[in-house]
Amino acid sequence: MILFANMNNGAAQVRVLVVDDDAVSREVLSLLLTSQGYSVGAADSGDAALLRLQEARDSLPEVVLTDLQMPGLAGIELACQIRAVCGSQTMLLAMSGSEPGGEVQSAFDGFLAKPFSMDALQEAIAGRAATSTGGAILEDVTVLDQTVYGKLAGSMRPERIGQLYALCLDDARRRIAAMQLAASGGDDDAYRKEAHAIKGGCGMVGACELQRLATSMETRGLDATNHVATLDEFLLGCERLERMLVAREVDLRKNATPDLRGDSTHE
Repeated sequence: MILFANMNNGAAQVRVLVVDDDAVSREVLSLLLTSQGYSVGAADSGDAALLRLQEARDSLPEVVLTDLQMPGLAGIELACQIRAVCGSQTMLLAMSGSEPGGEVQSAFDGFLAKPFSMDALQEAIAGRAATSTGGAILEDVTVLDQTVYGKLAGSMRPERIGQLYALCLDDARRRIAAMQLAASGGDDDAYRKEAHAIKGGCGMVGACELQRLATSMETRGLDATNHVATLDEFLLGCERLERMLVAREVDLRKNATPDLRGDSTHE
């Protein structure tokens, strides 16, 4: 399904609605798409997205990019209702940190596995790629993907990049607290859902160590031998990322500050 044959020249004319209940993923995608010239709207749930679309029938987006695993309206049901409002003129792209079944994927025009690159997203929007397998999760203790960080830092001011990672860390810590509560109540499903959300958000900002730990927590659940130690390790990982980000922010500010000393004039 090829909607846009000349995306390199026409990105500014393409409207994209990002739908994700995870604030970090929503913010990162909105920033990156805006930096590439897209007109971006965002919704934090399937219900909010549907309401927005119903109110904008005369200016519907060309693309809806939605997470599959959200509370409330999501997945196949959301796709069907968006189709009813937008028809075939709007491309529906799904994204998730886990591979969905074939029936779910068939309800959408393409699927992107989190984390994915801007190149993969643009290819999907251009209709040149139906699916993306996403970026590999690093198995070592790499704290931060420098390529991802560089792309984000290049698209916003130094203070903004700091705010973005602070949002990611605050969200991760909040979800870890929810996982601790779920663990105390023996709620394996809630535990895994929070880990899944952390995996997606951290993956989008290149927080490799936290993404790896969240993936392990989602996969193993409360059946793990010592999930308490894993949760504690995750909090230590947050501290390691924070220290690295402070150092990176100092470097960014130094590079952004012009040399005001000037050159000395010699007679």
